Amino acid sequence: MATVLITGGTGLIGTALTKLLLQKNYEVAILTRSLGVGHQASDIKIRYALWSPENQTIDRNALQEADYIVHLAGAGVADKRWTAKRKKEIIESRAKSSELIIKSLKEIPNKVKAVVSASAIGWYGADGPSKKKFTETDKSCNDFFCKTCRLWEESIDPVTEMNIRLVKIRAGIVLSREGGALKELMKPLRSGIAAILGSGKQVVSWVHIDDACRMFAEAIENDKLHGIYNAVAPKPVCNKDLVLALAKKMRRKFYIPVYVPSLALKLMLGEMSMEVLKSATVSAGKICSTGFQFLYPSIESALNELVNN
Repeated sequence: MATVLITGGTGLIGTALTKLLLQKNYEVAILTRSLGVGHQASDIKIRYALWSPENQTIDRNALQEADYIVHLAGAGVADKRWTAKRKKEIIESRAKSSELIIKSLKEIPNKVKAVVSASAIGWYGADGPSKKKFTETDKSCNDFFCKTCRLWEESIDPVTEMNIRLVKIRAGIVLSREGGALKELMKPLRSGIAAILGSGKQVVSWVHIDDACRMFAEAIENDKLHGIYNAVAPKPVCNKDLVLALAKKMRRKFYIPVYVPSLALKLMLGEMSMEVLKSATVSAGKICSTGFQFLYPSIESALNELVNN
């Protein structure tokens, strides 16, 4: 029975991935900054262990017992407005946690076979004039989120110098009923408002939470996987089509489409508004070429599973 050590294990993906790994008969150790209420394991195959990226300390036993590491830790990019202080926190939370993983792997005897590290399709920036889908070989751009993703990925690269297999998963917009983008889109629809952002023409490269977790599990189990893979469904969708498909699923015909002007979004969200207004068409071709099959390749199939009528 292999053990997977997860950083960021209480987040959206981490929580769902833990459930999947337990179903697959793995043992799971979740690194946390404090032990208290909410850290009582609900399953005998889960345990919590202390770490502090700020102080560069980690539970030695947790690392020594791990066969695999899934690195998800990092301050939420969309949780707060992007002030200078918040930007620094977003970047440092990723860099320091990766630094601790690298340091620990070098200093503590271990049997880790692979590290699977999260990243995001924010790496690519906005679509170019050619409308060509972004692939894993495309370079990052120079805006804040691109820079964050670049530093995020570079911070975990030293793993390969220790002859440990490294897989990076660039996740798209993760759709889950437990939170994230879908929950935000649902809020105005409860009042019958289908809020289309900006022009609504911007392409959203999304992925169902179950497929995202299955990809992380595949990266653990398939030792042929190395390097970077986009975690996006094969069929991206424009914002308008996503919102209207969700509206029909939730409200049938009883909704009113409302366009939220770009200016209003910029006033509400500041610099972060560029992330909801930009078009990013990202390819799933590389992961599909490995034989990975999506349970939810289309937005219709995803919403049929995620939205209860």
